[in-house]
This record gives sequence, C-alpha cells and structure tokens, in this order.
Amino acid sequence: TSNKRTLRTLFRPAALPPPVISETSPSQRKLLAYHRGKEQQEMINQLLIDRALEVYYTTMDKTDKDETAPPVTELPSAVRKYFFIKPLKILSFQADYLFLKKCVQNNPVVPIQQQWLRSMLAMVPQSLMEGRDRELLTEDLLKEIVRDYEKSMQRCVLRRALIKPDIEELDKLEEEAPLPLLPLGLDFSSTWHNNYITAKNQIISTLHILHPTMKTLLDFGYTAFFNFLVVDFSSSRLKGPIDCKSFKTDASLSCSKAEDEIMSTWHQRVIGLFTQSEALDGVKLDQLESFYKCVAVLMSNQLKELLQRTTEVFVKLFDPEDRSHLPLFKMDLTFDENRMEFYPSLQDLEEAILFVVDCIGQTLQNIQTIHAWLTGGTATLDAELPAHTIQWAKSTLKKSIGDNLEGPKEHFKGYVESYGWLVDGTAEERINRFAAERPSFDEYT
Repeated sequence: TSNKRTLRTLFRPAALPPPVISETSPSQRKLLAYHRGKEQQEMINQLLIDRALEVYYTTMDKTDKDETAPPVTELPSAVRKYFFIKPLKILSFQADYLFLKKCVQNNPVVPIQQQWLRSMLAMVPQSLMEGRDRELLTEDLLKEIVRDYEKSMQRCVLRRALIKPDIEELDKLEEEAPLPLLPLGLDFSSTWHNNYITAKNQIISTLHILHPTMKTLLDFGYTAFFNFLVVDFSSSRLKGPIDCKSFKTDASLSCSKAEDEIMSTWHQRVIGLFTQSEALDGVKLDQLESFYKCVAVLMSNQLKELLQRTTEVFVKLFDPEDRSHLPLFKMDLTFDENRMEFYPSLQDLEEAILFVVDCIGQTLQNIQTIHAWLTGGTATLDAELPAHTIQWAKSTLKKSIGDNLEGPKEHFKGYVESYGWLVDGTAEERINRFAAERPSFDEYT
C-alpha cells in the first residue's frame, strides 16, 4: 500500500559530497591562517633564540666559549628561561603598559574653572596689568597655567589608574619629573576650622566695640568733631597782616577755648551716657575693666583724629601752590647800628608758625578717663599726637615757609644792593675823601 513504511521511506537518501572546487572553504582558510600564524610565531621565536644566543656568547668568557654553538635544546634551562622567556614577558608588560598609558592620556580631563583664573588675576595689582604688553603677558601666563593644570591632571589620573611595572627599560623610555613633595616642617594634620570657631566665639564675647554703648559713643564723637577744628586760621588773611606775637597769642587762646568747649559739650554727654545703668547691659562683672579700657581707646582715637585733622588743615594753609588762605604777617625793615634787617627776623617768623603745631599737640592732654572719673582716679586719655605726624607737619611747614619767603628775601636783597653803601660807611668815606681834596671851583663844576 502507499502508506506502508519501508526502508526506502524511513531513511532519506544519503547526500553526495560536494564536488571538488578550486576555492578554499572558510574552515580551510581558518586552518591555513592558523598554520601560517604558527609558522610566523616559530620564526619570531627562532629570531629571539638567535638573539639570545648572540647575547649569551658575547657575555661568556672567552675561555669557556666553544667554536660550535650547541642547539637551543642543549642550552641550560636557566639560560633558556633568562634569554627567551623573560624578554617575552618584559616586552609584553611594556607594550601593555604603554598602550594603557596612551589610552588614559587621551581621555579628556576636567577643564580648569574660569573662576579660578579670575581669582588669580584679582590678586595681581592693577598697576601691573596696565598697557598692551602687560595684557599680552597676562594672556601668556594664563595659557601656561592652563597647560600646567592639564598636565598635572593627566599625571594624577595616570598615577591613580595605572601601576607602573618595575622594568628598567621602561624608565629609560619615560622621562618624567617626579611629583613635587610637600613642604618640610609644616604640619597639615590638624584642621583650622575648630580653632577658627573657638577664636570667633572668643572675639564675639570679648570684643566690646560691638556693644550698643560704643555705637552711641561713636555718634557723640562724630556729631561734636566732624566740622570742628581746635585752631582755625583759614580766615586770617581776610583780617589783614598780623604780627608774630599776636599770631601766637591767638593760637593759644583758640586752643584753650576749644578745649573748654569740648569739655563742656562732648565730655559731659559721654559722662551722662555712662552714669546710666543701661550703658553696661550685658557686660559681666569680670569684664568691666576691659570694657572701660575699650571706652578709653575709642575716646582717645576720636581726640587724636581731631588733633591730627586740625594739624593737617593748618599745614595746608601754607601750601605754596594755593595761597588763597595764606596768612599775612607784618614785617618791618629796620636800620640799627649800621645794619638793615627785618623785624621780627625770618627765624622768629618760622618759630611762631611752628609754635602753633606744638600748641595743637598740647591741647586735650588732661582729660580723665570715664573709669577714673567714676572711681575718683587720676588716669587720663592718651590723646598725644604721634611723633611722625608732628615731624611731618614741621618739616612740611619749614619747606613751605622757605618757599613763601623767597619774595621778602629778594626784596631785602634789593634794598641792600641799592642803599647798603649809605649805611655801611662807604658813602661817608667817599664824602670825607672828597672834602679833603679841596678842588678848585672849576673842578667842582
């Protein structure tokens, strides 16, 4: 029957092998490539062995060297291991490390922040950045900073990502400077934040200048002194010439009057402030002494600022470049004992002007401190002008006086040249000589 199973229907007919063709199959190509690679590897190994034998025989002693080279299989195992296996391992490690190093170095690094560069430029004085050449130099320096930053980042990433093999040949290939060492003698083990917090809290607890009473004291000083001068000769020129004695007297009276006014206004207000119990709110009993010291320093600074500002304004009156407020002094040209000179002398005039600086410095030197006034003590405020301020004022005034006296000196020199012969005996000698000659009338005429 048609559905009866037979051997012909149970088994499929066997497939015949493919006909022989000239082209090689993929399997054959793979097998041929394997054999070809194996032959090339054997050739490379033979070259390495020949090189190893050459190094081996050149390093051997001449007495131990044979005329014929033994085959490589007869070499000692240690020699074959050193001259064949070890170079292969070194070459492999070296190639792998250099390849990985190149991969790491080619990776992009985090760019430097522009804020860092701006902060660096902000530390450079503006005077050193003016001019076109300076701008070009600044750009070159910034480029150098960026290059150094990128190079340092690459070195840091490389050292963190790869461990360099301990191969002597690799050290010769890589010429890289060592990383900079930390400064010696500096201890970075402890942090500064805790010390900063402790110091900040201590300052807040002991810095009495932050007390509200100190703010009120500052307001009193500003109100009393902001447009006040101990000595004011700015309108002296409008009053006309003044003699040196009156000038010194006016300076002394002005200083005395200013001191009385300050004591009756500013000082009384300060005393009234500290007679109130609210002035010491928040001040502990063990801090009273330091609190009153702070008050004394603040008052001293206010008085010193007043005296210094008065001195500067007085010195500015004698500026040779601005003579609009220059005081006028009365000077007499006198003749006494056959001598012609100014009265008072130019030295006396300079002394009278410098006297005002000393007078200003001696003002407000006996004001009691608030703590001494409350406890009946004798301590006084330190309101003395600094020595460098007095020295500057006197040296500047001497130079200004010399410049301003050039005119009177030329005037005096003109009198001496024109009329000096009348008073130094020259005229009298000529008259006596003329009278002794007894010339005739014709000679007279």
